[in-house]
Amino acid sequence: MLKPLGDRVLIEVAQEEEKTVGGLVLASAAKEKPQTGTVIAVGEGRVLDNGELAAVPVSVGDTVLFEKYAGSEVKYDGKEYLIFSAKDIVAIVE
Repeated sequence: MLKPLGDRVLIEVAQEEEKTVGGLVLASAAKEKPQTGTVIAVGEGRVLDNGELAAVPVSVGDTVLFEKYAGSEVKYDGKEYLIFSAKDIVAIVE
């Protein structure tokens, strides 16, 4: 599996609904870019100027809300993931 470095987080993006309320099927270009996903792996944290390690504020298994156009797309073992810096994660969904 992939192990993010520093304060980065590996997220499996939630699949968005492909139909509208009226039942119309959306083309892939018309879909909104997903903004939620499940944390798959977390880096060890960011090293501060004083040498201490600042832990990443999310844990494996958390469902998170992230910035719409942030992150890097990664394909690994047939699945698609996003890698984010911890600062691009907006909230934990409870």
